[in-house]
Amino acid sequence: MAIKKVMVIGAGQMGSGIAQVCAQSGYEVLLNDVNREALQKGMQNIEKLLTRSVDKERISEQEKSETMNRLNSTTDIQEVKNCDMTIEAIVENMDVKTKVFRQLDEHAPEHAILATNTSSLPITEIAASTNRAEQVIGMHFMNPVPVMKLVEVIRGLQTSDETYGAVADMAKKLSKTSVEVNDYPGFAANRILMPMINEAIFALHEGVASVEDIDTVMKLGMNHPMGPLTLADFIGLDTCLYIMEVLHEGFGDSKYRPCPLLRKYVNAGWHGKKSGRGFYQYS
Repeated sequence: MAIKKVMVIGAGQMGSGIAQVCAQSGYEVLLNDVNREALQKGMQNIEKLLTRSVDKERISEQEKSETMNRLNSTTDIQEVKNCDMTIEAIVENMDVKTKVFRQLDEHAPEHAILATNTSSLPITEIAASTNRAEQVIGMHFMNPVPVMKLVEVIRGLQTSDETYGAVADMAKKLSKTSVEVNDYPGFAANRILMPMINEAIFALHEGVASVEDIDTVMKLGMNHPMGPLTLADFIGLDTCLYIMEVLHEGFGDSKYRPCPLLRKYVNAGWHGKKSGRGFYQYS
């Protein structure tokens, strides 16, 4: 099946990033959000990032113009009727996602693939809210999307080989490297990453070392480009907590228990860089 037109649902950082790389790779893109202000901000952010790429001579002014011409925005999800594929990138909440997928299933063409950018929620459960479970798949991009090369392509229980093949081909056209992952809590990336971050928070909680020293150990000792506590701040401590809760509930194993300090920071409104305060303070 040829994918020509894509609707990206959610105009936040992830959604706008996905819309940008799709448009840059030649796809017609419709960016959707229920919030008109968020939609406008998402489109502005895409243009800003493209302008920065022109300034750094990574793309030409013509390439920027062609990319923007392939991008449109809408608050009406029913416009998915003209799309071959959707990529959902909204809040990590199963009730909200399944509501959106029911709408997409109702209005999208019969051939359309419905993908989700969820970082941890079960693809099989999302697919069960539709009448096309074989055409539902996970397509988990890494943040920031225009920079990071990896995409986890996650099969639900009923995802067809044809759907998987079309999405893996699309990832290649987006200049991404895809990995095939089965539908388990946290998939591969977050099942490995989040317990590491959680353990770093436990080390801080128990007074093993300071924030800066824990990050330095991982940067200089393990050659990580960024320390785990800095990374947690960039991901969002609320997001880290949510994924740890998904892992803990999904596996029922105490090794995935979220650190009490992580929960305390989230309850205090310290969500990391986006809130101005996490393990570090941001002006």
